[in-house]
Amino acid sequence: MGRITLNKVTKRFGDVEVIPPLDLEIEDGEFVVFVGPSGCGKSTLLRLIAGLEDVSSGRIDIDGSDATSVPPAKRGLAMVFQSYALYPHMSVRKNIAFPMKMAGVPQDEQARRIEGAAKALNLTDYLDRRPGQLSGGQRQRVAIGRAIVREPAAFLFDEPLSNLDAALRVGMRLEISELHKRLATTMVYVTHDQVEAMTMADKIVVLRAGNIEQVGSPLELYRTPRNLFVAGFIGSPRMNLIEGPEAARHEAHTIGVRPEHIAVSGTEGTWKGRIGVSEHLGSDTFFHVHDTGLAETLTVRAGGEVDLHHGDTVYLTPEADKIHRFDRKGLRIA
Repeated sequence: MGRITLNKVTKRFGDVEVIPPLDLEIEDGEFVVFVGPSGCGKSTLLRLIAGLEDVSSGRIDIDGSDATSVPPAKRGLAMVFQSYALYPHMSVRKNIAFPMKMAGVPQDEQARRIEGAAKALNLTDYLDRRPGQLSGGQRQRVAIGRAIVREPAAFLFDEPLSNLDAALRVGMRLEISELHKRLATTMVYVTHDQVEAMTMADKIVVLRAGNIEQVGSPLELYRTPRNLFVAGFIGSPRMNLIEGPEAARHEAHTIGVRPEHIAVSGTEGTWKGRIGVSEHLGSDTFFHVHDTGLAETLTVRAGGEVDLHHGDTVYLTPEADKIHRFDRKGLRIA
């Protein structure tokens, strides 16, 4: 059980409305990611669900029951924060046990849950160590273990990987995804990193200024962004957005083409340009192409072994069926 429903939920700080009326359905067992730029309201929305912030108006249901005024501890949810918030003087075992001790869970049941969480998170060999003896990734796993033993209806993650280095982020991303598959429990995850959103989510909620811009699977958002904001936010590198005569030729105010949907040739193509900066990543190379006759510099994704260099002339051809069209208001044209 872990179905969460938001019905016309709003949040105001004084006279400032940071979350306008918002509706959202999170199904039991889903991995839902809130994504958007800094200040878009994603963490505030998570805190409203957790009960750490009061709803200004509207209703939050958890498993069909009104939880709008229910205290955080009684909502059946477990939250994992950006900071690990571990007790440095306690062992890993005692850190994981702490919420159960506060809830009065019997000792034998505590031991069973600790063993299960430690096994799931590869922490069995570290139970008698203190947090200071662990790596950042291990400390984050302890924080997750402390949430698991509560056996919640849903897990709420507030940018849990932002304090980790790049390599650890990738590893923890995989571990959390695998954990979701094993537990089959609802997870709601906040991040500003759209790569995390694309790789982890069953469903992505894209937020801007407290408003939901689009909800859908990662591929739905990638293939059919509803507006220019989503088109520019989802995908890495970001979509090329082109205005002016070239867009008008496609009966649009703006057209969008992803870097991976533009073919590069040394002989012929739709746009002729000159390579500026190149980013070599091994398996891929990203070229930033100038002087195409368009106002915009184009980013193009090519194979890692492409023998092209700064200043070379290239011809670019977009895949016709992968061109996205948007009207003057920035809305997708079907």
